[in-house]
Amino acid sequence: MKVLANDGVSQSGIDALEKAGFEVQTTTVAQDQLVDYINDNEINVLLVRSATKVRTDIIDNCSSLKIIGRGGVGMDNIDVAYAREKGLHVINTPAASSGSVAELVFAHLYGSVRFLHDANRNMPLEGDSKFKNLKKAYAGGIELRGKTLGVIGIGRIGQATAKIAIGVGMNVVAFDPFIEEVEIPLEFFDGQSVNFKIKTVSKEEVLKNADFLTLHVPAQKEYVIGKSEISQMKDGAGLINAARGGVIDEVALVDALEKGKLTFAGLDVFENEPKPAIKVLMNNKISLTPHIGAATGEAQDRIGQELADQIISILK
Repeated sequence: MKVLANDGVSQSGIDALEKAGFEVQTTTVAQDQLVDYINDNEINVLLVRSATKVRTDIIDNCSSLKIIGRGGVGMDNIDVAYAREKGLHVINTPAASSGSVAELVFAHLYGSVRFLHDANRNMPLEGDSKFKNLKKAYAGGIELRGKTLGVIGIGRIGQATAKIAIGVGMNVVAFDPFIEEVEIPLEFFDGQSVNFKIKTVSKEEVLKNADFLTLHVPAQKEYVIGKSEISQMKDGAGLINAARGGVIDEVALVDALEKGKLTFAGLDVFENEPKPAIKVLMNNKISLTPHIGAATGEAQDRIGQELADQIISILK
């Protein structure tokens, strides 16, 4: 059995698959050459992340394929229903990267409320000549403790984010059209744990009450946060998106930042990846990362191992 990890896979995943007798290839094949490569090499399992798209051309024309695997949560780059109709197994790793994404949300939050993203741009340029000016410019920081975090989408990643927020001392309000209540356990280093229950409320209530808003939703046909939703948010609120590009109207976001309706935004994903809008990239009120939510060693090890376990279970 042959596995092509076209967007890469952790060494832990490779080791587990090879131990089970699979041949693992980590060649990155161009999108338009995938069909020929899969057929020429009789690939049985195609593993992808977000870069490679698995559409009907691959599903219809690669008879050796038995499994399509996504290293991560969202599978909008795979025609899942069609693949399953054609008898293929489609797998993903919904729990493996939750903690890493949640920690990146708080990296953006902590950095933004203390202006780190902007200070790190300007200190190398003007730190020696305008130190006092910069000190004054960045002196209006605020604490997260005691503030309210609004969570749109309280699935695995939303819950992991809420867990950190509770640990920080924040209040959490959440909206999810599919979930009425969640119980979130906080485990501590010494074995103690405390459970917190969160009952979801309306989207409007979250928007109205949140000091900071974080999105944890799949790709949508329409904006989850657009001009209307931003108008319902608190003046001076902050907005974080480490979910999917296109769930926030970036034009409305930039406008709200320029007019002072929102204080800051943190974006790990963008409407136009891999070429985000220049107005977004150049805005000094936006903390930016290049879609790295799951890009920790620990998360990638879990993803690789989880994919390997599922593949072995299906094919062995």
